[in-house]
Amino acid sequence: MIMKRLLLLRHGKSDWSTPGLDDAERPLAARGERAAGRMGGRLAQAALTLPALDLVLCSPARRARETLALIRPALPEAVPVHEEAGLYVFEPDPLLGRLRALEESLAAVLVVGHNPALEQVARRLAGPGSDPKALSRLAIKFPTAALAELWIEGPWSTLAEAPSRLIAFDRPRDL
Repeated sequence: MIMKRLLLLRHGKSDWSTPGLDDAERPLAARGERAAGRMGGRLAQAALTLPALDLVLCSPARRARETLALIRPALPEAVPVHEEAGLYVFEPDPLLGRLRALEESLAAVLVVGHNPALEQVARRLAGPGSDPKALSRLAIKFPTAALAELWIEGPWSTLAEAPSRLIAFDRPRDL
């Protein structure tokens, strides 16, 4: 059986203090920086489980890139990072399409992106056997800097069709 690991990390809280700033250029707020730092610690713990992280996909939005920079020390040094314009999305279908196109040799992928796309993908994938506590947290909200960890039984190309389990859902306030 093929087992894949998918980590979905929403960017940290953004700073809205500059009127008229383009959405893609909004930086992290101080609260977002602190939360991303806490998630870096959580990701370091997650790195202890198998399989190891093979790829990071990141939205080009400034707040996503800044979140990634803050968690980067917790990631394996050699893991490739791809910043892709197609990840600056708020709907789930384009994100699912990108994930279905992943190379099958990749066992574990981290996505740093946006809501509501991440939340809708996580909810769609969280099937039978998911952790009840994680499911109840996800049902409430996918807050900024939250991390969903899913295990997928099957190839990337069948994502959302193959059985998947939500293993963990961590919010910064829980760490």
